[in-house]
Amino acid sequence: MIAGCGKSGTRPTAGDGPGGHSAAAVELIEWLAGDECHDLDDAGLAAGLGQRLRAAGLPIDRLTLHLRTLHPEVFGRSVLWAPDEAVEVRSREHGIEVSPGFAGSPLRHVMESREPLVVRLDGSADPPWVHTDLFQGRDLVEFAIVPLRNADGLVSAASFSTRRQTGFTASEQAVLSRIVPALRNACEILTLRRVELTLLNTYVGATTARRVMAGHIRRGEFETIEAGLMLCDLRGFTELSNRLPGGRVLELLNAYFDLVVPAITQAGGEVIKFMGDAALAFFHHDSPAASCAAALQGALSAQDGLVRFKPPDAELHAGIALHYGEVGYGNIGSGQRLDFTMIGPDVNLVSRIQTVCSATRHSILMSERFAKLLDTKMAMAIGRHELTGFFEPVELYSLADSLLNGGLHIGHKNRGFHLADMSVGNDRGTGS
Repeated sequence: MIAGCGKSGTRPTAGDGPGGHSAAAVELIEWLAGDECHDLDDAGLAAGLGQRLRAAGLPIDRLTLHLRTLHPEVFGRSVLWAPDEAVEVRSREHGIEVSPGFAGSPLRHVMESREPLVVRLDGSADPPWVHTDLFQGRDLVEFAIVPLRNADGLVSAASFSTRRQTGFTASEQAVLSRIVPALRNACEILTLRRVELTLLNTYVGATTARRVMAGHIRRGEFETIEAGLMLCDLRGFTELSNRLPGGRVLELLNAYFDLVVPAITQAGGEVIKFMGDAALAFFHHDSPAASCAAALQGALSAQDGLVRFKPPDAELHAGIALHYGEVGYGNIGSGQRLDFTMIGPDVNLVSRIQTVCSATRHSILMSERFAKLLDTKMAMAIGRHELTGFFEPVELYSLADSLLNGGLHIGHKNRGFHLADMSVGNDRGTGS
């Protein structure tokens, strides 16, 4: 039975009986365990459960699922349902667990104690609770919160609120108690699906995550693709690491990636690998020219962000190499420790081009093939360079000086990108 709190108690009412509500609980449990519920997302689960509880005679005026998750930025999700309203889903960022509104709330009490709770919202509860925005307004009188304990130790919760002045009867609370195990299982499956995809997206990227989820997980499974390649490397990182405390270096490195990675993803690219202070990304669009235009967009946006970022104790500069070529994309590794990566001569080439960025102090350099896929006036040759591992010198290009002094339109006859009012300074930027 769900436990009462303060003065709420439990009150039998006329019409309560073992027959009706007991049958309703069985039907709800069967629905929660059935195929229809299994195919729903968390919003569909909240709406379906709320509607069925009301159809069974329970006075549910607000139902909320408080679902914990594993995410680098998000503490959990709140899924809020009310009759005749669209379901609302709110992401709760890390830090909410120590906020004043949450710290003194009955929701936190339930998550920590792992015990259910019934609380009055009419001021009669003793002791008084701090109520979060999830329970305020709407003339709600009482809510019941139940813990949903996942097998991995995370504790989620569900809350059921009513406007009825007498609150939930003992029979209604018994229904809620009976459906908790089935509701927990349904929520845990949803949470595990979301955590699985979130962690894969976070650690290997969205494209690779889809491949893993599709079953491409055996060592040696490779696909050959053509893509625009971008390698962005932070200059002077060794000096920075030797000069500043380790914690500060980590802060600056994360700030650097916070500028570079969104620039890549917003241009339609994806980071395939972090290598210390470097990021390798690919751009696989509908044509070679579109892929190169997107990669250049990402490179310019990244450099623009670094120019605007001015921490007091460091100057962050990067060299970016661009190339278009064929890569092997798939699994490599040993035994049960595998990595999704890109390999091939073209990956080696973009890496070698980046070393020329460092040696010549260019902020952006590109291969001849990449440059020729752009509009003809956008790049200028800087000469042939000897690259380690390549038998013949390689012609390299930088951006034309005229394109680095204001607005820039990047595109080709089929597709274009516009980078307005952007200045990245001299392409032969200074190092740190």
